[in-house]
Amino acid sequence: MASRRSSSSPPPSSRFPPRGRLASSGSPAALSAIDASYTAWQFGHGPEMADELLSLVLIGRKRATTGALRSYELEGESLPCSGDFSVITDGRGIARCIIRTTAVEIRPFDEVDAAYARDEGEGDLSLEYWREGHWKYYSLELEELGGGGPELSMPVVCEHFEVVYPPAYADKA
Repeated sequence: MASRRSSSSPPPSSRFPPRGRLASSGSPAALSAIDASYTAWQFGHGPEMADELLSLVLIGRKRATTGALRSYELEGESLPCSGDFSVITDGRGIARCIIRTTAVEIRPFDEVDAAYARDEGEGDLSLEYWREGHWKYYSLELEELGGGGPELSMPVVCEHFEVVYPPAYADKA
């Protein structure tokens, strides 16, 4: 039940979000997104998980995501940086919201703490749930990528974010 940063081409700026809507939202974070570059991706592995995790973002429960550093390396993907904007798509690839990365930390899997697990917003919000779900996810993902299996000491990329668009789901500054 982890989150995976599946990159794709950013959607055309004329389609999502319309510049006028970002400007009229009144949110300083949304205004800063007007001329930003984006990556477009979905959470999880497969359409069902993408929709499930997106729903947690849209109700305000999920404000963090984690990826195995080894997965980023195997996929040749850049690590997220504070200030990055991402268009999050649903399981069908339809853009649903924009998030901005607020913090990134790399730490060993077994040093992720209960506060971070709660910020991920999944399951019962416990560290035990986070560890079990992410271990299963990384086992599948790393096997598919030819990267072996997960290890307790493997580095994971812990990313906090805020929703900046649409206004109905945006975090209040």
